[in-house]
Formats: sequence, structure tokens, C-alpha cells
Amino acid sequence: MSKDVEFIGFVGTQYESEVHPAEGPVIDRDYIRALAQAQEYGGFDRFLVAFHSTSAESQHIAAYAASVTERINLMIAHRPGFTAPTVAARQLATLDHLTNGRAGVHIITGGNDQELRQDGDFLTKDERYARTSEYLDVVKASWTSEIPFDYAGQYYRFERAFSNVKPIQTPHLPVYFGGSSEAAIEVAGKHADIYALWGETHAQVRETIARVRAAAARHGREHQVRFSLSSRPILAETEDRAWARAEGLLERIKAVRAAKGLGAAAPPPNEGARRLLAAAAQGDRLDKRLYTAIAAVTGAQGNSTALVGTADQVADALLDYYDLGVTTFLIRGFDPVEDAVQYGRELIPAFRRLLNDRSSQRAVAAE
Repeated sequence: MSKDVEFIGFVGTQYESEVHPAEGPVIDRDYIRALAQAQEYGGFDRFLVAFHSTSAESQHIAAYAASVTERINLMIAHRPGFTAPTVAARQLATLDHLTNGRAGVHIITGGNDQELRQDGDFLTKDERYARTSEYLDVVKASWTSEIPFDYAGQYYRFERAFSNVKPIQTPHLPVYFGGSSEAAIEVAGKHADIYALWGETHAQVRETIARVRAAAARHGREHQVRFSLSSRPILAETEDRAWARAEGLLERIKAVRAAKGLGAAAPPPNEGARRLLAAAAQGDRLDKRLYTAIAAVTGAQGNSTALVGTADQVADALLDYYDLGVTTFLIRGFDPVEDAVQYGRELIPAFRRLLNDRSSQRAVAAE
């Protein structure tokens, strides 16, 4: 199998999803440990620890999850603007040492003005992305510069900044990056090692990859950016049962939302969600097995489109995205622990087998 393919899971702090109202303490150490270990044992390469203005702090959760695992890598969601970039660089580099080179950072600038204001940030979205670009300038310089450096930007100014602790990984931690607006794409082109897409249609993915590559080319980085796709696979023993399960999950989500007093989802504040809803407007089932109905009901709040079918069928659908240039798949389920176990047992091996078989066939054909 191509070694550039990576599967990323998800570790939350309590048992919760769109179909499961939150259970247990806000930070449930047993749950974090169980989910992290299930994904490590299941062959995931990395897991995401998310960030929200009201949630537990992502670096601390990631550090705990790393302490109860041995191999699996981290993807720590981090929002620029609330920690000095020199301090954040040292924090992340320190964690990279303490985890023996397992740290990675997912830069999320934030598209929801109201959520940002909960943490006291009243900049516009374009201003936030401009600040993010400066932030990453400084973070990367802190990770790589062998001598003290000065920096003077609109949002940050430093004199003789320097970090004695450098990441174990070279040249630095992998930088994942999300955001679909024009401002976001420009920053991704300059800074992203891996650009993260939502689970869009083939046509949308093709378009987004072209936009990011064009932005990267303006910085001499056209071939340096890789691409990640997020999805919520829904699996069953047969295709009919998988679609029945998908429809059942949709009804459960509607019931949970109704019990919370949630009506029709409000118009989304960010471009990524709008793109998912634009896909949903084309139909519930697109391309081979892309299911958009859940995104439509929830207002596309985050990773909310699914790939539906047997493990082999969904693996084949992922292979289509691989052919478009995607080499990282962020997958998480609506039944968090149970689905993670199923992905490790069925989906990840199926994808690796299909990709390996195809590579072998092409090698034979080329002889």
C-alpha cells in the first residue's frame, strides 16, 4: 500500500454525537482512553482532538490521550489568536518531545463570528485569516530558526524571538489547515502541509484541490500540499442494510434535535458549510455513495456527510477520492466507539487491500 495514505479518527471528551445526547462528565477519562485505544488498535494513523470556544482545552486532552496510547499520532485542533505564537510553538514542540514525535496541529481560524466572540475575538473573518498567516509565520520560525529572529506584522511584533525546544519531527510538526473562503485558501496555499476538506462531491473536491494548488503555486509550494477528506461512513453487511441504517440515523437525529427544541437549522456562517448544503440541494444521494441528508438537517455543522454501503463499497468510494488527490481520510461515526471499532476491523483493511491490489495490477500491466 502507498505509505502516503493516512486514516484519522476522532477523540471527544464524552460519549456524544448527533444521535447521542451527551452522557457522563464533561471530561470522561475512561471514555477518552477507550476511544483513543480503540483507534490505535484498529490501525488508525492519527486522531483529531477538536476545539470549540466552550469545550475542554484540546492540547491537554491530546496529551492525556497520548499518555494512554503508544503509536497513534495526534491532530490537535488549535485556534490562532488566543495564545502568543511563540508560546504556542514551544507548547506544541514540547508535546512533540513528550509524545516521541507524535504531535500534529490542525489550524482552525473559525468561521462563526458569534463563537469567536465567546472568547473575546471581534475581528472580521478576513482579518482573522490575515492574523492566522502572521501567526503561522512566527510559529514556523520558532520551530526552525537556529538564531533569534525579529518579526513585524499587523497583528504580531517580536524582537529576538527564539525557542530552545524544536520539534522532533523535521522540519516541523505537520500543519493541517481548514477553511473554504478565499481568505482561507490564500493562507492554506502559503502554510498548509495538509489541507482539510469536508466530505464534498467529486466535482467540489476537484475544484477545491485546484484552488488550493493554485494558491500554493504562488508561494512555490504547488507540490507540497496534501489533501484530507472528512466523512462519516455508515456501514452494514449489505448495501440495503447500510442505506436503511443511514435513514434510521437520520430519523434519530431529527428526534434528538426535536427533543432539544431545535427547529430548522439556521443559515450557516461559514463557506465550508454552505458548500455542503449546496451539495445537499442537488439530492440526498450523490456520486457513488455520498449521503447528504444529515448535513441538510443539521445545517452542515461540521463533518456531516456520509459514505454509505458495505465496507468494500465505501472503501471503493474512498478510492475515488484518492484518485482525485486525497491521501488522508478523517473518519468518525455517529456511534463513536462502536463505529471506530468497525472501521478498524472492516473499512481500513478493505481500503488498504483495494489500493494494494490495484497498485499490484498496474505494476504487472506495466511490465
